[in-house]
Parts: sequence; structure tokens; C-alpha cells
Amino acid sequence: NQVKKIKLYRLYFESFVLNYSAESELLDIVEGVLQLDDAMRFAAIIDLEGNILEAIMKEKKTSLESQKMQEKFCKDAATARTMREVYDDSLGRVRYAHTERENVTQITVYSRECTIFVTMEPELSIDKKMSIITKIKKISSSL
Repeated sequence: NQVKKIKLYRLYFESFVLNYSAESELLDIVEGVLQLDDAMRFAAIIDLEGNILEAIMKEKKTSLESQKMQEKFCKDAATARTMREVYDDSLGRVRYAHTERENVTQITVYSRECTIFVTMEPELSIDKKMSIITKIKKISSSL
């Protein structure tokens, strides 16, 4: 009976450590994405269903969207990914999506198991945005 308890505690501890490690990795990725440029506003890692796994709004950046709106954008990003995957066999996988709005730029980068959703100031050049997208893909390549 004592051996069972020890094994259960060990399993619980190992699970806790693995969970903590995964959460820490996600936080490091989101922080790294936000540090890519001063124009970055928001970064989130979302699962394939659109649930936010980790997200940060950059300090001193006023969001044009409420938290509820950010959550909806993340859900919609997952839906858009699913819709785009219909064409993967004929056109190949989507690597990223770039939406340019009057007041904000939205970038969605696809990794194997997660989606990275980012908002930034809209006035960056397209070359700068492409550089940011490339760096996001490298930072998130483990996902």
C-alpha cells in the first residue's frame, strides 16, 4: 500500500513538472514574439479548437479590442484554419495568414499543433512584417 502511494505521488509530481515545463515554454514563446518589435501589441498561442493556451497583451499598448474580442479572434482563427485545411491536398498547407486593417495588422502563423495569433501596429512595411513572420515561425517551430 505504501509503495502504491509513493508511485502515485511520483506520477503526480512528474505530471506537474511536465505541465509546468510546457506552460513555461509557451510563455517563453509568447514573450519572445512580443519582443520582436516595438509595434507588437498582442500575441497568443491557441490550440486547434481556438482555446487560448497562453496570451499576453504588451504593456503600454492600448488594445483596440477587448479581451472578449481577442478571445473571439482566436476562436475565429481556429475556424479559418480548419476551412483552409480543406485545400491542403491540392494547394499545400497554409504557412501564415496576414490581415491588414485600418487600425491593426493581424498575423496568424500555423505550426503543427498550435496557431500563433498576433496583432501589431499597422504602419510597418511589408518587408518588416515578413521578417517578423519568419522569426515567429522559427520561435514557434517546436509547437
